[in-house]
Amino acid sequence: MFRTILFDVDGVLLSEERYFDASALTVWEMLYSPRYLGLQGDSFEPAPAEAVIRRVRGEVFDKDNVLNFVKTRGINANWDMVYLAFSYQLIRLLAVLHETAPEKVEELLQAQINRDALHRIREMANGTPFTVQYDAFVPDFEKGTAEKQALLLYLNEIAEQKTGIKTDIFSRSSELWDLCQETFQEWYLGDRLIVESIGRKAYQEGKKGFLDDEIPIIAPEKMAEVLSELKSRGYTLGIGTGRPRIETVEPLRAMGLLQYFDENRVVTASDVLEAEKKYPERAPLAKPQPFCYIKGMLGMDKEDADCFALALPIENGAEILVVGDSVADYMAARSIGCKFAATLTGLTGEEAREKFEELQADYILNDMTEILTVL
Repeated sequence: MFRTILFDVDGVLLSEERYFDASALTVWEMLYSPRYLGLQGDSFEPAPAEAVIRRVRGEVFDKDNVLNFVKTRGINANWDMVYLAFSYQLIRLLAVLHETAPEKVEELLQAQINRDALHRIREMANGTPFTVQYDAFVPDFEKGTAEKQALLLYLNEIAEQKTGIKTDIFSRSSELWDLCQETFQEWYLGDRLIVESIGRKAYQEGKKGFLDDEIPIIAPEKMAEVLSELKSRGYTLGIGTGRPRIETVEPLRAMGLLQYFDENRVVTASDVLEAEKKYPERAPLAKPQPFCYIKGMLGMDKEDADCFALALPIENGAEILVVGDSVADYMAARSIGCKFAATLTGLTGEEAREKFEELQADYILNDMTEILTVL
């Protein structure tokens, strides 16, 4: 019998669409804004019209082929998606620059790539013929079998393949990853809330943010009915999400859903980042690593060390149910040894059914309201 039910947010309670929009805009800015690489070929603006957002999203993620690929390989965090997409194009650019400036490129690939390094690359690339190829991403990554966080490390292999230079600078603990993460936050939160998230004003001001434009998967009142019923039956409800805390709490509160979750069991990407900084040897801890669900299961009042010390798979796995829309959620649940309910409300919708059937998910739901039918 289940005692605790842990929900993912994106693709289960809230739509991922605006997150993917913000991810695409982040890659676009870092490629074309003069504050980053400043490449020729597109015109960057911090407050694009909806038509521009739709165009950029379609181009950057190759009509969502890139998103589908990384999600099936176990990548769930938008920060990781941004880092992969931008770093890949950066490597392609460095491969072109290597033809005329091999020593400078080798120097760049032996040190952390930060904002200053991007400025140097921008100066080197000035006048150099280079075309961004978004549709080259999947074919190059399909050459390897890397999954989960190893997909980020695979960037080092791609860099060596394209430049002949051996490097290990691409990882989730890199300065470039931090830069991608903060730039994404600027897009999603906008000028009004960014200081609260990253402790500084936006590097590129003028962004409105998407937090006030959240889209619920289904009508909030219907989700509220289900959550209320679950709570009345005695289930403990928690959250394990790749969203930072402010982006989790604010929309769920506005929709009247936050009240149904145990405050002690709401675990976000902010908590994951804090744990990674405290225990860098344990990084990465983002999904598909099970940390956020373990923390939600044990409670926020438990030390991170208690989460790491928990023997997996747990003995009482039949008492815990994880509800998610992605392969990363599935992997995390299986690592814990608990039950998993897949919802078909993520990026690929009904098309995900075949994948979850192949993985033998315990339950496959059309949406989160069907959870009442399996309890």
